[in-house]
Amino acid sequence: MGNCNCFTNSKQAMAEIAPYDFIKSTTAVQLSGDPTSSSTLYIHFALLYKTRALQFAPSDDPQPVVQIGSETISGTREMMIRLIDVKLPQPPLVVMVEEEGETAALVVKMVELQHRSVVWHLERMVRWSDDLVTRGGRRNGDPAMGSERMEVKKFQKSYSQLLEVMVEHAQMEERVVFPLLETAERGLCKAANEEHGRDLPIMNGIKEDIKSIAVLDTGSHDYREALRNLSTRLRSLLEHSKEHFQEEERDVLPLMEALELSKEQELRVLEQCFNVMQGTHSDLFSSFIQGLLPREAMQYLDLIMSCKEEKLVASMLHRII
Repeated sequence: MGNCNCFTNSKQAMAEIAPYDFIKSTTAVQLSGDPTSSSTLYIHFALLYKTRALQFAPSDDPQPVVQIGSETISGTREMMIRLIDVKLPQPPLVVMVEEEGETAALVVKMVELQHRSVVWHLERMVRWSDDLVTRGGRRNGDPAMGSERMEVKKFQKSYSQLLEVMVEHAQMEERVVFPLLETAERGLCKAANEEHGRDLPIMNGIKEDIKSIAVLDTGSHDYREALRNLSTRLRSLLEHSKEHFQEEERDVLPLMEALELSKEQELRVLEQCFNVMQGTHSDLFSSFIQGLLPREAMQYLDLIMSCKEEKLVASMLHRII
């Protein structure tokens, strides 16, 4: 998310707007704690959703402490988030936690949250492409986007990042989730695997389309026509992806419950899933998290912290703060 992604201004391009850009609270909040601790970074990340007036005071204390007005908040991560939600209700961050022992839902929730982020980013790319078509090569008036060609380069970079996340997501399912289900019943994931095989050429084709548009003469007939075709292909990919994700969540993922994995097994599977998606959880993590609502983002971080080492979690959080 990062400081600059939390907030927006009237000149900010449509393509750069995050789900919770309208954070308006200026309540003074002070956070102190060890800047290398995952607990401090976790609370820091949560507070970026709550106020524009956050002050951070580094200390050697591994236990983060939050000061909101005259009230001091400390304790476990879960307790602090709940108390912060009470003091600063919008946007809500607390998620109803499954009862301990129902760990099979962890992998399902991870996959579903990844679906949410991918759909948000695809919708963003569709809106952006529609805007490019409407302008037909004219600048959008936002200095941050630069010239027409510079904006197309930004568009190309954004799609390439999204494509990497989508490919890693598919690889994670194919290497970890689907094989696990197939051990219970062969052929359970055949349709989902076939969908992945059909989607990849389409996604790569869109990447090549954008690359071609980047070298066309902006404002020319060929440029405008290529933009219209791109917008159509992106919209088709969005609708197909939504349908594919809904089918997985309805027909495939619920079967994870039937495997009756122990808590230790489920956490091991969860870690394997994260490990397959190296790019998503390193260089692309800030962009990925941007596609989630605040409480979804906190839930995703909870999943990561449940199975990853302290240093790795801290490194990931550093990237989005």
